[in-house]
Amino acid sequence: MSPLKVLFIGGTGIISSACSALAVERGLDLYVLNRGTTSARPLPDGATSLQGDVRDPASAREALGGHTFDAVVDWVAFTPDHVRTDLDLFRGRTGQYVLISSASAYQTPAERLPITESTPLRNPFWQYSRDKIACEDLLVQAYRDEGFPATIVRPSHTYDRTLIPFDAGWTVVERMRQGKPVVVHGDGSSLWTLTHHTDFARGLVPLLGNPRTLGEAFTITGDDVLTWDQIARALAAAAGVEDLRIVHVPSDAIAAEDPEWGASLLGDKAHSSVFDTTKLRSIVPDFTTTVRFEQGAREMVEWFDADPARRVVDERTDALMDRLVERFAVR
Repeated sequence: MSPLKVLFIGGTGIISSACSALAVERGLDLYVLNRGTTSARPLPDGATSLQGDVRDPASAREALGGHTFDAVVDWVAFTPDHVRTDLDLFRGRTGQYVLISSASAYQTPAERLPITESTPLRNPFWQYSRDKIACEDLLVQAYRDEGFPATIVRPSHTYDRTLIPFDAGWTVVERMRQGKPVVVHGDGSSLWTLTHHTDFARGLVPLLGNPRTLGEAFTITGDDVLTWDQIARALAAAAGVEDLRIVHVPSDAIAAEDPEWGASLLGDKAHSSVFDTTKLRSIVPDFTTTVRFEQGAREMVEWFDADPARRVVDERTDALMDRLVERFAVR
C-alpha cells in the first residue's frame, strides 16, 4: 500500500514544523508548498518542497503541476479570500482539505466550560477570530453544496521554544531578571490551556486521510491547564528568577492603553479556556499531552539564552508596563 500523499501549505511555522517532522517520521509522503524563503525551522529530510506562492494562484498552480493528494493542510489561510483560492485550487485534486482555524473562534467569553466543538462560534472582540469564522463558514457551505472534503481543526495556544506566551514576549522575561514587576491581566486566576507543538502534531497527523473527519471540526489542545499567575511563575523559575513580582491590571485598562494588546486579551486570553477533546480522542484514541509547560518554559529560556540577538526588549511595551505598574501596583 502506498503511503499517504499529503500537501502542507506552509509547513515551517511554529505548529506546522512539528507536524511536518511527525508526518515524515510516520511515513507520509509529504509535499510542502511555500515561497522557498529561509526559515528558522527547515523542512525535515524526506519532505518534497514545491516552490510557489499560494497568494498568487498562477504561481501555486505552476508549482502544483499535475499533483493530486490524499490530504491538503492549509496552515496560512486567514481570510475568506484565502479559502476561496484554495477551493479553486484543490477541487478534484485532494481527498481531504484541512483548514487550520482557531479555538478563539469559539464563543468569547464562553457561556459554559469546557469548550467543545458544539460551542457556538462568536468573537465580537477580535477581527482575527471573526475572519477564521468566515473561513469556516465558506468551507461548511462548500461541503454541504458540493461535498468538498473539508475538515476543520481548531488549535488553541500552541507554542514551541521560540514563542513566550505573554504578548510582550522576551520583554517579560527580561523584566523578571531585572527585578521589575511584570503585568498579568485580570487577577491572574483565569485558566489557560497551553499545548506544545509536538503534542499538537500527535493529534493532527492521524486525522490526515481519515474519511471519518470529512465535514467535521476538531479541537486539538493538550490538557495542560494553568492560571496566568502559574504561567508567569513557571517562566520565572525557568529563567532562574526567585523573587517574581506580579502586578495585576484589568484587561480593559490594558486595551485602553494598547488596543492591539487589548484585542488579544479581550478576544482570547482574558477568558478561561478549557477544552474537551473527547471528539478528537474518538478518532485518535492514544492522543495525550506529553510536554508540560514547565518543560516548555525551560526550552524557551534555553533557546533565547543561546543567542543574545534573540533577547529583544520592546522598549515601547516595557515603558507601557512601567506606567501600568505605577498605576495598579498595590502600595
